[in-house]
Amino acid sequence: MDKYGKIDILFNNAGVVLPGRIDNISTKDWDRTMAVNVRGIYLVSKYAIPYLKKTKGTIINNASSVAFKGVKERAAYTASKGAVLSMTRAMAIDYIEDRIRVNCICPGTTDTPSLAKRLAKFEHPEEARRQFIARQLLGRLGSPEEIAEGVLFLALNKFCTGISLSIDGGMTV
Repeated sequence: MDKYGKIDILFNNAGVVLPGRIDNISTKDWDRTMAVNVRGIYLVSKYAIPYLKKTKGTIINNASSVAFKGVKERAAYTASKGAVLSMTRAMAIDYIEDRIRVNCICPGTTDTPSLAKRLAKFEHPEEARRQFIARQLLGRLGSPEEIAEGVLFLALNKFCTGISLSIDGGMTV
């Protein structure tokens, strides 16, 4: 705020992916997932909204394609991203009169350093990578640049609010 004095666009992009099913994920990992993926968006948005009201800005949340289609061993992550999707819709309704647009992106598996770290933990990382790729009908992982293009679209389009933009290589088709 000291440098620019205003907020036009808020992109809530922090997130963690911790593996597990309901019966084997630790309470600590569940709570951390919810704290980062859901509570983080709540807190950052809460304190940015007064500034966004002045600029009639936009909020873009990073949900996930798993908000529409669960994946194995990702119970907390899937639940958290479903919450982000629902929170996005609630925020869009709550702030439409303030002319703050609120949308979310729902990326599929994206080739990032975070994914590389997760893959390294598998017994057979290359096989795990092939399985991630197989989930996406386009037959490849997304790139960070492709995800950024979706964020840019939502930042620029003045007539979208309350939507979820799937950028998932066909994962949810």
